[in-house]
Amino acid sequence: MSTINNALTGALAAQAGLNTTSQNIANVMTEGYTRQGVLLSSIQPAKSGPLAAGGGVAVSSLLRFSDGYKSVQMWNAASNLGRYTVSQPYLTQLEQVMGDDTSGLNAGVDAFFAALNAASVEPTSSPLRQQVITAADALAQRFNSLTQVMSSQRLAIQQQRSTAVAQINTLTTDIAALNKQIAATQATGVNASGLIDERDRKIDSLASMVSVQVIDQADGSRSISFKSGQPLVVGGLAATVSAEGNTDGSQTLKVVFGKENYTLTGSSLGGQLGGLDDVEQNVLLPMMQSITDMASQMASKVNTQLMAGYAQDGTPGVALFEFDATSAVGMLKVNASIVAQDLGFSSDATLPGDSGNLLKVIDIKGQTLTLGTLGSVSLGDAVTQLVGRLGMASQQNQASLGTAQTVRDQTEESWKSTSGVNSDEEAINLIQYQQMYQSNLKVIAVANELFDATLAMMG
Repeated sequence: MSTINNALTGALAAQAGLNTTSQNIANVMTEGYTRQGVLLSSIQPAKSGPLAAGGGVAVSSLLRFSDGYKSVQMWNAASNLGRYTVSQPYLTQLEQVMGDDTSGLNAGVDAFFAALNAASVEPTSSPLRQQVITAADALAQRFNSLTQVMSSQRLAIQQQRSTAVAQINTLTTDIAALNKQIAATQATGVNASGLIDERDRKIDSLASMVSVQVIDQADGSRSISFKSGQPLVVGGLAATVSAEGNTDGSQTLKVVFGKENYTLTGSSLGGQLGGLDDVEQNVLLPMMQSITDMASQMASKVNTQLMAGYAQDGTPGVALFEFDATSAVGMLKVNASIVAQDLGFSSDATLPGDSGNLLKVIDIKGQTLTLGTLGSVSLGDAVTQLVGRLGMASQQNQASLGTAQTVRDQTEESWKSTSGVNSDEEAINLIQYQQMYQSNLKVIAVANELFDATLAMMG
């Protein structure tokens, strides 16, 4: 009878191996599926003695081939990839707008001072004077258009941040629910591998939104927090993240967990939220401030100099530009009441054809402006340097994006080497378990023949 019992345990073990192998093969194309296996152990003999071989084989447990370290590496790579991926479209658009040779700000500045130079040849020419006003209006429109593009980008960033926050809340709620299911399933001794795979996929999606820390708990659940320590998921409880608007147009990220409230800082976010904060705080807002400062200081210098000169009728010149940073229509525009004869080109009230003051206006292009991101820089070089800084930021982000993509691909391959399904390996397992099953059935058949023969002899 011991022979039959041993063979029966072997057949059952082979059947368990065939079940796990078939599950692996069925999920060979399932993203995030972790392959499984059986852990076999021999059963010690029930009776002592030198002829007691053993009691067969037992399936001690089902194995889940996972490596926590590789999962963490993959999630970290997802955070970096999400950060640089979300930033690049904004940088590319800014680079295209700022660097356009025909419609960019640089071309507008050049055209305005070219009109002033043309007027210096014949200061009394009404068409040339009108051309200066026309070029000034075109320059103002370029400033306003660029500001509108940047304002639209900031609004898009805020909308994308709000969308990301909503996705984070959905993912953390789902992960908390899975924590409950996994803990309950494992407590009853049922295999929870499928639930764990689903939770890992959601953690991976969460990691692309924001950098996270993941800690395994004894009951099978996982606690998740921001890198800076604020909790996101603890057991079956999930935090709520919100993006609250401020009066200055910015947003503040807050986390509510139970009765506790936390405020998040951009430097510790990572993922898409970190990328959005980085491009807004380190690129977009400084660029907007530089453009505003440039428009303000240029308008002030031009107006001051023109008002120091004299119009064609000998009266003091009037301001050409109007600057209002709070205007909803446009921060820079041409004085609506000015006419060509009002331009104070002359340095002498009695000499309407004099261009002494006009030459001083032309010299403004070489004068320095004080811009927050650049320091002291000439008006003619300001846009070029801003475009250069933006180009460097874009190139650095592209290089980081390429590196992050490579690292992500490598971590995925590393994860698959441990947890992914290998079709060739599973085909071999299938044959081995099939042979094991057939061999044990053959043992049972032989044992039955021997038992029948024994009974026949005794009869």
